[in-house]
Amino acid sequence: MEVLELRQTRHLRVGDTLVSASGRSYEVTKIARVGRGIRVAYRDDDGRAGRFTAAPDAVSRVRRGPADEHPASFTGAA
Repeated sequence: MEVLELRQTRHLRVGDTLVSASGRSYEVTKIARVGRGIRVAYRDDDGRAGRFTAAPDAVSRVRRGPADEHPASFTGAA
């Protein structure tokens, strides 16, 4: 059974795997600060690229791996 973690957008980092409610996964490829929000670029399982913009305190479902014990905060660097 995979472990999912709820994480605020400001704590996402490149390489994280987001999981939708339907179970599809999306790998974060780039994070950039845009005004008051954070733009997250991703690639899905089929290799298609996409992006969304979210508030820093919005919550995403992230697949948890062994390196996820101490999530790094988003610093604004892209």
